[in-house]
Amino acid sequence: MKKISQQELKNSFAPILIKWNKEQNTRQMPWKGEKDPYKIWLSEIILQQTRVEQGLSYYNNFIKTFPGVHQLARAPEAKIFKLWEGLGYYTRCRNLIISAKYISKELKGKFPDSYETIKALKGVGPYTAAAISSFAFNLPHAVVDGNVFRVLARVFGIDKPVDSNQGKKYFTALAEELLDKKQPGIYNQAIMDFGAVICKPQPICSDCVFQKKCYAFQHNKINELPVKEKKITIKKRWFYYLILEYKNEIVIQQRTAKDIWHSLYEFPMIEAAGEMPVKKILQQAEKKSWLEKGEYELITISPLYKQQLSHQLIAGQFIRVHLNKKSLEKNWIRLPQNKLRKYAFPQFINQYLKKELQKQALF
Repeated sequence: MKKISQQELKNSFAPILIKWNKEQNTRQMPWKGEKDPYKIWLSEIILQQTRVEQGLSYYNNFIKTFPGVHQLARAPEAKIFKLWEGLGYYTRCRNLIISAKYISKELKGKFPDSYETIKALKGVGPYTAAAISSFAFNLPHAVVDGNVFRVLARVFGIDKPVDSNQGKKYFTALAEELLDKKQPGIYNQAIMDFGAVICKPQPICSDCVFQKKCYAFQHNKINELPVKEKKITIKKRWFYYLILEYKNEIVIQQRTAKDIWHSLYEFPMIEAAGEMPVKKILQQAEKKSWLEKGEYELITISPLYKQQLSHQLIAGQFIRVHLNKKSLEKNWIRLPQNKLRKYAFPQFINQYLKKELQKQALF
């Protein structure tokens, strides 16, 4: 087989990709072909760190509930967070709210229409700005994400680490060079789809239109590319939640620290350095004046719950306690137990609520 030069491969890449997109790409998503920048922006924010299959129902619910940016900007934040509940990475939701208010109030509802002004929106980086500007306004900016890294690394045989500064610059420059400047939106969607359905981590090489030109396939390096230099360090954290019940009331609080799950709600929580006996947790609660010795009764202790986040493993338990007198903490919210479902909780807590408290019709 005749060896193809890098330049010949570069010249043929976009035409082959767009032909595949037109004739073979059957991936369906409600925002594909969309020109409304609000809907595109919403879909791209939802899909940051989220699989399409998971994000689809959230996108549909958001569009149904907030069909335009003004409706989103005027909505109570608690309602927006409740609709976002379960998607994770809640900073995205806060940024969504900030940007919606900015577009609605400062820009009078007119969505930014240049790459730089779109990138200036809270929570929008180079990838999201390139996607919105190319899909909505046909501006020539290439998307560069994990799918694109994988496709380009394999097809062109690039062994530069995708998570290094040098690697990111190289891949970004190559992506811009390969971009079809006349139809950037179609090209960007095509390469994203190709990486999602064909050139996956476990690729379907038998269906690949680049098979004869692909460096990784021809040199048996499919599993070696792309290259990453950093290994993610997982931090383990222990959360012990106190479910404090007084008559028909239950206590919750809002997370306000700069940490995971910011702005979501939780039960009063003690974080420990490691696994800790419940007796010691209750003693700490007494020291914090959350509990008064002799004025409470331990009801149940949950099994151990766990949730894997991107860089953290959360483990912990839920300790139900009946109070003989009303709690006095100022920042706590006291509410009837059957009103819990109105508040947005982290998935870690929802696991417990759905498995344990549903049995007692409290959630």
